[in-house]
Amino acid sequence: MKPIWYFVGLILIIMGAIICISGLMNLASPAGHVSILHEMHPSIWWGGIMVVVGVVYLIYNKNKTVD
Repeated sequence: MKPIWYFVGLILIIMGAIICISGLMNLASPAGHVSILHEMHPSIWWGGIMVVVGVVYLIYNKNKTVD
């Protein structure tokens, strides 16, 4: 049985990828309204950070089991 942090890593990777892809789509065709931080592309950064943290969780908890 895998620990809960393994599955948290999977969820972070999936959600981070979705956020990053939506940020890239927004970069390709910007919406009519822009936010204050639009020039910094926060969705791309946040999605990338979530993917990296998810990969770290997966690597760290890959071989652990719960008894």
